[in-house]
Amino acid sequence: MPAIALPRTGPAPAPRGRIGTGFSPVPHRYHLYLSAGCPRSLRVTIALALLGLEDSVTTTVLGADAASGRAGAAALRRAYEATGHHYDGRLTVPALCDTWSGRVVSNHTPDILDDLAVRLAGRPELRPPAPGAHTEAVRLLADGAAEPAGRQAALDELERRLTTHPYALGDRLTTADADLWVALTGAAARLPQGPRVRAYVRGLCGHPAFRAAERDPALCAGWKR
Repeated sequence: MPAIALPRTGPAPAPRGRIGTGFSPVPHRYHLYLSAGCPRSLRVTIALALLGLEDSVTTTVLGADAASGRAGAAALRRAYEATGHHYDGRLTVPALCDTWSGRVVSNHTPDILDDLAVRLAGRPELRPPAPGAHTEAVRLLADGAAEPAGRQAALDELERRLTTHPYALGDRLTTADADLWVALTGAAARLPQGPRVRAYVRGLCGHPAFRAAERDPALCAGWKR
C-alpha cells in the first residue's frame, strides 16, 4: 500500500496552555527555554529566583554558548512540533515546556509568570495584578523607540511614586519589580533619572535574585555612581 501524504496544516497557533488547566502543578515537571539578552527571559529568570523555583523548574538558555545553543534550539523545535502538527512557525522564548509530554505549555510571558507564582510556588502575593498605569509605564520605559516625552513622564511618575513606596507596587518586592528593573537597566538607562529611581535600581542590583540575573557584570555599576 503506498504511503499516504498528509496535507500540511497552516502555522500552529501560539501555545497558550496554563498550569492547572490540563497541566498539573507538579514540581520538577517543567522546563523553561530562555534566551541570553532577551528582556522577557530576564524577567522570568528573576521571577524564578524570587519565587524559590530555581531547583524545581529547569532552564536552558539559548545563546549562552554555541554548542548548548544548537542543542537547545533543536530540543525547543521538537517541543514546538510536538505541540502543533507540522509546526513551522517561529521558536519564540520564553517557552514553558512540559517534560512529561514534551510539549510547549505556553510562550506567553505574563501567563508563564502568573503560573510560576500562583500554581507552582503558591505565592500569589509575589505576582499581584499590576495596575494598567504600571504596565504602560514599563512598556514605555522598555521601548527605546517610544515618544521621548512619554518615556520621561513615566520615569518622573515613578520618581514621585517612590517617595511613598519602596517597590513598584507598594511595600513588598514582587515580580513587578523584575519587569521594572529590566526596563530601567535597559533602554531607560539612557534617560535622566531622579535620585529615588537611582536608589531603587541600586537596591535591586544588590538583591541576590537580581544580581544573579544581571545580563552584564558592569550593568549595575553605572547606577552606583
